[in-house]
Amino acid sequence: MGRSFANLHIKSDDLEKTIEALRELSSRHGEVLGYSKGKTPESKPVMYVSQSTGGWISVLHEYMVWGTVKEVGRTLSRLIEVPVMTVGYMNEEIFELSFFEQGDIQAERIFCESWTREEYEQLGEERILDSYLQQVLGMNDEAAGEFISMTTPEQAVNRLSAIAGMSLWCDYEWVPYEESIRERFLAYLF
Repeated sequence: MGRSFANLHIKSDDLEKTIEALRELSSRHGEVLGYSKGKTPESKPVMYVSQSTGGWISVLHEYMVWGTVKEVGRTLSRLIEVPVMTVGYMNEEIFELSFFEQGDIQAERIFCESWTREEYEQLGEERILDSYLQQVLGMNDEAAGEFISMTTPEQAVNRLSAIAGMSLWCDYEWVPYEESIRERFLAYLF
C-alpha cells in the first residue's frame, strides 16, 4: 500500500472570509466532517490552514480522505463564493482532482493508469470540463493539454503543485511528522 492524502483548496486571498466559511462549515454542516448530526464534538475541531502566494488557501482536516474530501468541498463551496478544489490521492494509484462552485461540481479529472480504471470498476469522472479547470488554474492551451493527458498520479500532483504555486503533498495526519507542513499551516479551533 502506497501513500495516500487528501486536502482542499479555496481560490481566494481573503483568509478572514475563508475562516468564517470554515467556522460555518464546522458548526452548521459538521456531518460532512464526520461529526454526529446535531451533536457538538467532545473537543473543538482542528483544521490546519495555509495561505499561499499563488492565490490559494489550503485546508487539512482529519476527516478529509479520498472518498470524503469531495463532499466537504461541495458543501464548503455553498458557503463561499469562490472555486473550491479538492484533491484525493490514493495508494499512489489514483489522483482525483475536483472543482466546485455554489455546491455544484464544475470539473473533475482522475489521473491514473488504464489498468487502475479497469481494476476500480466504478472509477470515473463526475463531470469533465477541461476549459473550467484550465481557467481556474490559469493555464494556456498547451500547458492544459499536457497536464490533462497525464496518467501518472505522482507526476500530475507535482505538475499541479507547480501550476498552483503550492505543494499539494500534505495531509492532516502528516502534520506531526513533517516540519515543512507544520511551518506552512496554522491550527484553527472551530
